[in-house]
Amino acid sequence: MASPSPDTQVFNTIEVLRGRQPMPRGSFLDHLPAAKWALFVAIWGSDARTYLKGAELPLRPKDTHMYVVLGGCVVQERFPFNTKIARFRGVGQVLGEAKLIEPRSSVRTVCLTTTWVLPCDTRRVNLLLTQDHEAKRALLRSLEDRNRSDERIYATTSRSPLARVSALLHHLAMVAGTRDPAGPTGHTTIDGPRQRDLAEALLLGRSTVENAVATLRSKRLIDSRYRRLVVTDLPALKALVTSQS
Repeated sequence: MASPSPDTQVFNTIEVLRGRQPMPRGSFLDHLPAAKWALFVAIWGSDARTYLKGAELPLRPKDTHMYVVLGGCVVQERFPFNTKIARFRGVGQVLGEAKLIEPRSSVRTVCLTTTWVLPCDTRRVNLLLTQDHEAKRALLRSLEDRNRSDERIYATTSRSPLARVSALLHHLAMVAGTRDPAGPTGHTTIDGPRQRDLAEALLLGRSTVENAVATLRSKRLIDSRYRRLVVTDLPALKALVTSQS
C-alpha cells in the first residue's frame, strides 16, 4: 500500500481498493505490498460490505471468515474471569485472525461507526499464506505491531490517567480518525467511541476519563462533542504523550 501520510484522510472507496489510499502505520495493509493487496481484491473485493453502527461482525464459532477493516472503527470485547477486556481496532487491521489456527474461535466485535470491511474466507487465506511469504510476513508484522501498540496503550497502568487517555486518543486518531479537507486545518475527527468506552478499555473510572478529557480540552488539544472527539492539534497531543512517558 502507499506510505502513510501524517494526516488521516477521508477514505475514498475506489482509492482503497486500488491500493492508493495511505494506511495507518503498522497495520496489515501498511505492511502488505501493493501487488499482494491487488490479489486480495481480485479474490474477495466484490464481497466488501458495510456494517452499520452498533452491528456485530459475524466472528462466532460457526463463522468462517476473517475481516480486513477498510474504513471505520470497531471494539473487540473478551470476558476472561468475568472481566471485560476491550480493544479498539481501525483501518487496515485484520479481525478474526485467530480463525486461521482455530476455526471455532470467536470474539465479540461491535461496530462503533458505519464500518467497511473485506470478508476473507479463512481456508483460502491459509492456502494463500502457505504460498505467499510476503503476505504471511505482512500479517505477522502487523500482529506484532498491534501487540506492541496494545502494550503501550492499554497495559501501562503505572502512567497517569492523563497520559493513558492521551495515548489512546492519539492512537484512535491515527487508526480510525478522518480529516475533512473542507474542515479546519489539522483537525482529526474520531467518531464512535464514547468516554464510557475509553474508560472500559483503559480500566479507569468514567469520572477519571472525563477529567482527563476536560484537561485536554482546556489545553485546546481536543474538542469533545456527542459521541465524537475532535483532535485539534495532533502533533501537540503526540508530544504530550511522549513527554509523560
